[in-house]
Amino acid sequence: MRRILVTGGAGFIASDLALRLSEDAENSIVVVDNFQTGSPDKVPHGTHDNIHFIKCDVNNYEDISSVFYAYRFDYVFHYAALVGVKRTLKNPVKVLDDINGIKNVLSLSKNTGVKRVLYSSSSEVYGEPVEIPQNEETTPLNSRLPYAIVKNIGEAFLRSYQQEFNLDYTIFRFFNTYGPKQSKDFVVSKFLNAALEDKDITVYGDGLQTRTFCFISDNTEACVKAFYEDEVINDVINIGSNKEVTILELAQTIIKATDSKSKVIHLDPLKEGDMTRRMPDNSRMLKILGRDLIPLEEGIKNIIHSDQFASH
Repeated sequence: MRRILVTGGAGFIASDLALRLSEDAENSIVVVDNFQTGSPDKVPHGTHDNIHFIKCDVNNYEDISSVFYAYRFDYVFHYAALVGVKRTLKNPVKVLDDINGIKNVLSLSKNTGVKRVLYSSSSEVYGEPVEIPQNEETTPLNSRLPYAIVKNIGEAFLRSYQQEFNLDYTIFRFFNTYGPKQSKDFVVSKFLNAALEDKDITVYGDGLQTRTFCFISDNTEACVKAFYEDEVINDVINIGSNKEVTILELAQTIIKATDSKSKVIHLDPLKEGDMTRRMPDNSRMLKILGRDLIPLEEGIKNIIHSDQFASH
């Protein structure tokens, strides 16, 4: 029996990860979340009744330590974080508080016999692109934003704990991931909800900034395979699509997929946090998956036909 902790498990990506892990009856999963950015309706229920949820704040040592000492985990997926560009720009001090969560998780993992910590970092650590595609080993980490700095500090903590205490880690650098359960303040969800109601779709600046969009099942399958197959131990991997799309093209793709009457409206550019380009070198991810990723158009159709959008 593998005892696994998933932090932030009422969030978009971590809840899907926990569900995928629950498909194996040998896994006993504890999910924790404080509902700061996660929500109760995303709390996963296991395939084999093997997920247990505890409301808990990883940034509070007393809160999270009781969970660690009660369950003595073998593996930890540390995904809890304050997320969302606007939210993190508006609450920089709250973002920095996530450093406490990273320290708590690593200290408790070291002291309770955890074998490996798997950590959700972010493409934000690359900042404005110095090179494209952005490579795990060669691309400098170039961001000054609090969210990216905290993710970078998390990576440094993991390396330090491995060096000093022999605690193994895996770092996932997530690029834009989308899917049915994503909060409505993220770009694909925001555009889809507007298009389904024939409302204007608002784009910051000229809309020529690029992103790559990875469907949720591609993200979680790659992470779970890396976990089961002991890949990316004490190393970093980009998790994301390598197909660059401008935000304007994304809006037009969604309007077409939904047969919407929405118009694209341009707003002033964001003052910070809206990088001009983002595209990973995802060759390691593709090797682990052993298949191509789900195309954007197909992923958008998957969302439209999912239960969450059935009411539209």
